[in-house]
Amino acid sequence: MEGRWIEVADRVLVRRHTELDLSVGLVLGDGGCLVVDTRGDERQGAELLAEVRRITPDPWAVVITHSHFDHGFGTRPFLDCPVWAHENCRTDLAENGAAAREVWARWYRERGEPGIADDIAGTEIVLPDRLVTDRAELSVGGRAVVLSHFGPGHSGNDLVVHVPDAGVTFAGDLVENGAPPDYEDARPLDWPAALEGLLGLIGSAGGTVVPGHGDPVGREFVMTQHAEITAVAALCREVTAGRMNAESALRLSPYPPETTRTALRRAADGPFPR
Repeated sequence: MEGRWIEVADRVLVRRHTELDLSVGLVLGDGGCLVVDTRGDERQGAELLAEVRRITPDPWAVVITHSHFDHGFGTRPFLDCPVWAHENCRTDLAENGAAAREVWARWYRERGEPGIADDIAGTEIVLPDRLVTDRAELSVGGRAVVLSHFGPGHSGNDLVVHVPDAGVTFAGDLVENGAPPDYEDARPLDWPAALEGLLGLIGSAGGTVVPGHGDPVGREFVMTQHAEITAVAALCREVTAGRMNAESALRLSPYPPETTRTALRRAADGPFPR
């Protein structure tokens, strides 16, 4: 079985996967638990479900950090249960989920991985039924968990999952460890403010932040990434306003040229609906 559990705090676990370097979460309470993201297709979701069941027999709820396939297309095996997400996550899945399923099935097929392609193509996309606008507080087996949306960033529907008594925050893809941030569906000009919200939530003590991809990190890592993403936003503003050419922005960016080109394109596409 691909994947391994890491206990990052008392009864808060992260499951690390080689595929896409993905991190998903499990918060354990007394008589209940919360699954944070469900992977990228129904087979992967069923595998995750089996691993959760090795740890706890308790009923669960699910929270999806954002609408991208690798974080929520594996939800179907977990039903019936509450599925939490930002309200725009449901909208994006309803309007664009089927197209995204086709895109990613084709991507894996072209990579020579027809098994994963078939799994994605045959996956039923589940729409969340518990919707968050700005903030919601859950009780997970008597344990408080706070869901927060700090505005668009990596996507238009990023949701942060905070476990106050453990000092653990699941950041979804607002934070990326091991690769440059993904701007393909991003709001480059808004992303810095979303990270400011995240930094305010975790406070000066910091604790553990779980990126959507890569190993868990601390506050210092998030601050460094916030500075980089802020620098990219400033470059996007300069290019969009005609005060700088794209070549200069690529040279000055903290990220590789392809990442920066995508950020510039996304900034030029705005403004985006919130």
